[in-house]
Amino acid sequence: MRRLALVVALLVPPAAFAAEAEPLAADPALEERVMQLSHMLRCLVCQNQSIAESNAPLAVDLRNQVREQFVAGKDEDAVVEYLVARYGDFVLYLPPFKGTTLVLWLGPVLLLIGGAGWLAWRLRRRVTEAAPPLTNDERARAAALLDGTANTSQEPRS
Repeated sequence: MRRLALVVALLVPPAAFAAEAEPLAADPALEERVMQLSHMLRCLVCQNQSIAESNAPLAVDLRNQVREQFVAGKDEDAVVEYLVARYGDFVLYLPPFKGTTLVLWLGPVLLLIGGAGWLAWRLRRRVTEAAPPLTNDERARAAALLDGTANTSQEPRS
């Protein structure tokens, strides 16, 4: 019995165990509008997928809410306002440019400029730093090492 269950589990595609796909709306134009808007909205569970791509229960619920809002006669802007009021700006893939999202928009640019500035400063500083001069003993030891006449069994002095 265990073997039979294992064989069935291996042969049946994983999609057969997944939740049943939601049927499309009766109106193909409505479904197209739903899917277009769904590609602009982030799945709050997956966070790296739109609600159009995600099969998470919350994404399915959000698609249903979008569909219901369109059926109620609302336009895309009103649907987006409804979802932002309910879930915040995080539901949008492209959040608006405002005070609370300033870090999202300017953070990467500031990090890039700061990193490039730090690198330029370090490179300029490296060029201007002079190596400390060698003492006479160090020069004699280096010359002996290069000539091959140095006694390598001695510990180097610190």
